[in-house]
Amino acid sequence: MTLRLVVIGNGMVGHHFLKQLVGADRFRITLIGGEPHPAYDRVHLSEIFSGKSAADLALASRAEYESAGIDARFGDRAVAIDPVNRTITTEHGSSVPYDRLVLATGSYPFVPPIAGNDLPGCLTYRTLEDLERIRAGAAGARRGTVVGGGLLGLECANALMNLGLETHVVEFAPGLMNVQLDTEGSTMLKRKIEALGIRVHTGTATQAIERAASEEYALTMRFAGAGDSLDTDLIVFSAGIRPHDGLAREAGLIIGERGGIAVSADCVTSDPHIYAIGECAAWQNRIFGLVAPGYRMAEAAAGHLLEEPAPFQGADMSTKLKLLGVDVGSVGDAQGAVEGALAYTFHDPVRQVYKRLNVSADGRKVLGAVLVGDCETYDAVLQYYLNTLPLPGSPEALILPGSELTLPGADSLPESAIICSCLNVTKGAIGAAVSGGCAGVGAVKAETGASTGCGGCGPLLKSIVDAELARLGIEVDTALCPHFRHDRQGLFHICQVEGIRTFDDLLERHGNMRPDGGSRGCEVCKPAVASILASLWNDYVLEKKHAGLQDTNDARLANMQKNGTYSVVPRIPGGEITPDKLIAIGAVAKKYDLYTKITGGQRIDLFGAQLHELPLIWRELIDAGFETGHAYGKALRTVKSCVGSTWCRYGVQDSVGMALTVENRYKGLRSPHKLKMAVSGCARECAEARSKDVGVIATEHGWNLYVCGNGGMRPRHADLFATDLDDETLIRYIDRLLMFYVRTADRLQRTSVWMENLEGGLDYLRQVIIEDSLGIGAELEAQMARVIGSYQCEWAATLEDPERLKKFRTFVNAAGGDDQIVFVRERGQRRPATAEERLLHTDRVEEAS
Repeated sequence: MTLRLVVIGNGMVGHHFLKQLVGADRFRITLIGGEPHPAYDRVHLSEIFSGKSAADLALASRAEYESAGIDARFGDRAVAIDPVNRTITTEHGSSVPYDRLVLATGSYPFVPPIAGNDLPGCLTYRTLEDLERIRAGAAGARRGTVVGGGLLGLECANALMNLGLETHVVEFAPGLMNVQLDTEGSTMLKRKIEALGIRVHTGTATQAIERAASEEYALTMRFAGAGDSLDTDLIVFSAGIRPHDGLAREAGLIIGERGGIAVSADCVTSDPHIYAIGECAAWQNRIFGLVAPGYRMAEAAAGHLLEEPAPFQGADMSTKLKLLGVDVGSVGDAQGAVEGALAYTFHDPVRQVYKRLNVSADGRKVLGAVLVGDCETYDAVLQYYLNTLPLPGSPEALILPGSELTLPGADSLPESAIICSCLNVTKGAIGAAVSGGCAGVGAVKAETGASTGCGGCGPLLKSIVDAELARLGIEVDTALCPHFRHDRQGLFHICQVEGIRTFDDLLERHGNMRPDGGSRGCEVCKPAVASILASLWNDYVLEKKHAGLQDTNDARLANMQKNGTYSVVPRIPGGEITPDKLIAIGAVAKKYDLYTKITGGQRIDLFGAQLHELPLIWRELIDAGFETGHAYGKALRTVKSCVGSTWCRYGVQDSVGMALTVENRYKGLRSPHKLKMAVSGCARECAEARSKDVGVIATEHGWNLYVCGNGGMRPRHADLFATDLDDETLIRYIDRLLMFYVRTADRLQRTSVWMENLEGGLDYLRQVIIEDSLGIGAELEAQMARVIGSYQCEWAATLEDPERLKKFRTFVNAAGGDDQIVFVRERGQRRPATAEERLLHTDRVEEAS
């Protein structure tokens, strides 16, 4: 017998429920969605403000539901349930009969009962329509305030900041993310967020909202306390959620003590014909506000309907996310509330990192953890917690920096280990998918759903897939990401051979257009392809056809600093500079009050510029004879030099002249990672050439060439590549080396790692570059010549176009800067204020006013 199954609600959980029933012919399914859109990814909702579209977030389309035999109705809310006659009445007057009903109505944003909470400019943050209202409100606003300092509140604050608003967060509780973090973690998170320029008001109760008395702002928030208030233009409530249980209440279903529709382990309500799943449901009087528990409920309800029981038994509420660029992780019992719990803590006030590991009284298992500022070991901690793995002899290694204890290997995890807690995917299920024919991470994702929720389990998933493939003797998939089945080298070759000049064209011809519900690219492939296109064609990076591919630094042609300002680094080839140019830099720094620092690469860095000041600074520097130093890009940064034979009594060659030749030749070359070079005039090596990607050291007979060294966290001396080269041969070898690296390296791979991963290493590289064993030497040289011939100063190109200049405004609706960024004077220059200094400054301003 075919049952009429009606689902009310098409959020992420409702959609996941429907996926469980695809192919089950015992049901005739009707879907009633209150929103006008099919299901979309609400977890990544704020990305709408950073370039994604509604289509990018879509989890399904009307056509897909139709092809699955589902009668999907959108924009017509259910307004009543008649459990006696088993019918549903919709807002437009339709009557829909059912044999079984699933309520997936989700939740709604809690708006505190504050006088004035319905004034114009008071909004909520929950749906696509909410975001459009926020965008419209921001167009005429200068300051935006979020009420709520939890997960959603901080996501909303990020959205307001992306819209160019001065952003405040008001939280009634004494700390941010009180549910997930302990007191110290919350305090550290507040410091890091305030360092980004967001003002956080914790322990603050809003008593009333009024129309502002002045014309400068639209609204005034009145706080508990003598005369405390905040003027603002926009207020967004994101102070938690409440279950959408109204339909169930009116239908007479039993409701939980704190709201929510009471359900059994099979997600059956007090009416045996009605189920409830997700944030509208209360299991054992508990409401789960994350998507992963909602998915488990969807699976429990579907299992009961299909007579394949999968009872809901609660869910792990651990979470890892990046809030406003700050890594935050919470695992299990973050507060250490379990009786007898012991805590290891690590606190680095300089790097602003806080970690806490809670273990059982016998020290044998992980109970929970808090990670703020560094989540590198989150996956390891989570696996120890989820799978009750016995702790190592030194549990503190799980949170201490520099420890060698990392993620438990694929072989050490049991088959029952939960790898993806969002979709409840075990290691065994991943292994079965690989054995069943899934030959890569993308295929395993499609088969199991692993890593398609929050994505946090991605690295562990890849290691398990690779281990399973190796066990079966199958070549490991090296696809760049789920959107492309090729690695970076393959994509480079495709773009070169086919003359592809845009990301969209590459995706259309060679990409997986909808691997995860509609996404068109990700944070892995977009910048990687942007680098490939720049290396091949050297187009202006901010052209419209490349929009959305760059990271923050590339998009602003400057480096963002901790307080939201930018640093400007003009190119000083070889470190050689005239007195007039030094004076010009000093005049610019003095005019704009920029902190000035000589870098290790023999350049001068100017810190503290606001976004709207960048074009003004560029203009003055260009007029003085400077150009961009590409400090913001994965490109050639510097060619360091000593004074060589021109001045030094030990010098045997003109190292400055060679450094100028090299830097002016390769400036602007985009590459998989940053490039640094140096030229020393003798064996005393004052320019430190042997710690660079390309190092040149003078000899009596010419130049010695060193390759593939680097400084940084894992220093590596460069290897001697060739000796006693004349100028022409030296440049030819560097041309070939750099272009071969650009062609064949993996994304974000330094030259040192690239060479070590080449089969044959240094000897193979000598064969390709010196002996031309592959017969591509002339081709590499010609390709480098094209890049050199198409060079342009990106600062100058930006200044020539008024449309491009519109991107460089601190506020979208005002020409000035952000007067909330606080500096202090130190050693004759200004620097960013610490959190404590900013609070002191604010208090003084408020007292003065």
